[in-house]
Formats: sequence, structure tokens, C-alpha cells
Amino acid sequence: MNTVTLGLPSANATKERMAAAFRGEAQGAHLSFASAELLWKVLTAKRWEILRAMTGEGEMAIREVARRVGRDVKAVHGDVQALLVAGILDRTDRGVIFPYDSVHVDFTLTKAA
Repeated sequence: MNTVTLGLPSANATKERMAAAFRGEAQGAHLSFASAELLWKVLTAKRWEILRAMTGEGEMAIREVARRVGRDVKAVHGDVQALLVAGILDRTDRGVIFPYDSVHVDFTLTKAA
């Protein structure tokens, strides 16, 4: 299964993952965010719906994405553009793709400072 991990890794965790990758250890796909606020700003509820509809489904035209989430094409287009800019979706010749079969979200919520 091709899984992507979305998370808020510490600088140390990122360095450890990079060192392991340089040693040839597979790390899997990761999309990292600098803060929880940024994660939630990029991955709004509507954009999560888009990812859910696209997970494991391959390449899709934006009209098909809109149909699957039951939303207006123009509104979905705006959300798809935001996900493309964030590097979460990839553009293809016939539309867009979320090239993963599953999503794992990994972060720890701690007491506010």
C-alpha cells in the first residue's frame, strides 16, 4: 500500500529521517508542515473531502473530483489549485492525481507554552 504521512516533525526528527535516507533506508512518502496552524490552513475540511475522494483513485479531471464531492467545479478548482501549490496533488496531462492509497496523519498535541 502506498501511504503518505502528513505531519509536524521536529527538526531533529527530520534530520534523523534524512540521515536514514542517506544510509539507503526507505522512508516512505512524507508531507511535512511547519505548524499545526499551517496544516489546518492548507488542509481545510473541503480539501480533506477532495483528498478522500481521490485517495487510491488515480488520475482525475477536476470536473470528476467536483462530481465526487458534490461541489461546484469552480470552487473545487480553487481548492485543487491550493493543494497543487502545497505539493499535495500532482498535475497530469488529463487532470490531477493524489498518488497515494492511504493517508496517515502523525503529530502530537502538547500543552500550550
